[in-house]
Amino acid sequence: MDAEIIAVGSELLTPHRVDTNSLYLTDRLNALGIEVRLKTIVGDDRARLADVLRAALKRSGLIIATGGLGPTEDDVTRDVFAQVLERPLHQDEEVRRQIEEMFRRFGRKMAARNLRQAQVPEGAEWLENRRGTAPGLRMEQDGVQIILLPGPPRELKPLFEIACLERLARLVTGRRLVTRVYKVAGMPESEVDERIAPLYTHYQNPVTTILASPGEIEIHLRATGQNEKEAEKLLDELGGKIESALGEAIFTHQGETLEAVVGNLLKSRKKTLAVAEGCTGGRIAYRMTGVPGSSRYFAGGLVCYSNDLKTDLGGVPPRLLEVHGAASIEVAKALAESIRRTARASLGLAVTGLAGPEGGVNDRPIGTVFIALADEGGAEAREYLFSGDRDRILGIASQTALEKLRRRLLK
Repeated sequence: MDAEIIAVGSELLTPHRVDTNSLYLTDRLNALGIEVRLKTIVGDDRARLADVLRAALKRSGLIIATGGLGPTEDDVTRDVFAQVLERPLHQDEEVRRQIEEMFRRFGRKMAARNLRQAQVPEGAEWLENRRGTAPGLRMEQDGVQIILLPGPPRELKPLFEIACLERLARLVTGRRLVTRVYKVAGMPESEVDERIAPLYTHYQNPVTTILASPGEIEIHLRATGQNEKEAEKLLDELGGKIESALGEAIFTHQGETLEAVVGNLLKSRKKTLAVAEGCTGGRIAYRMTGVPGSSRYFAGGLVCYSNDLKTDLGGVPPRLLEVHGAASIEVAKALAESIRRTARASLGLAVTGLAGPEGGVNDRPIGTVFIALADEGGAEAREYLFSGDRDRILGIASQTALEKLRRRLLK
């Protein structure tokens, strides 16, 4: 049973709303062994929604529509499904009573238009919505399972968990879908694919997808088996080969962030960290403190953007800045060593550079970043040249700094 999700609502076609319901539903369906093959966002347009539904009925075994079940004129989902499926709407007295009771409970007057939500297509089963007035609907049409859910996530999620999940599980037999995500840092997408393409291209099950973001590559494996154990075995087979091919470049296969992995390494090795940031402006400290329990290993950080602050609080000798400039290996090392001493931390991590869009010179163009790491034995630093706009450069710089720290901790 492959699934298709139709998200209804003109607001989802603006930059002000994101369709998070589809992400939740995909996760829950995948856990049952149901793969989502297509997602569509449709505005509150009767004709276009009807076209999408007609196509979905021809290609999918399960259709889940979200949104458009409210009481207003632009809530068109119920009407369109009834029309396309040729199922006349009728008012369900039990739904009507529940809607009226909900308004009484909250001491509010019910508008007559709210009774639109009591309209149920012929032969459909209504699903109780305990957090809102719009019930869900379930029906079957020529072997296709159809579920209509309210749009607000606080209503959709409990309704799906209580009224839909177990029923769908009974319909799915002999198939389980299991996923695994490997995350890779410090390696470009082209090199990752060059190493693992000869491995995953020999497999149709698991299916492999590679996703790239600044400073990080994700390798998604999805395996289908008769049961979870069989699917996991398939993942282990291909996953083991990928782990051998990429080695330490893989920092997790459990979906953790790089900062969480670094935090676990600091904790297990009984090390502490302090950071001094120039161009990254506190991004590394923000990421580290976003991990619960980070106070056990993160001492703190300094954002020393100006040269004066690099000298006054960052401990960089003025002469060093005059001779080498703020964006230099020498200043990065001085910052790393100073912040480690000041914070009495095991390790000091420092970043300084040119994120742009202005300030680049011939020998140090925009994107030049220096990252230093210091311990009791001194500091080491390296120069990097990152491409892209300011935000991308800053994202890669913070990711690269954390990856440099992870590699050191592994040693």
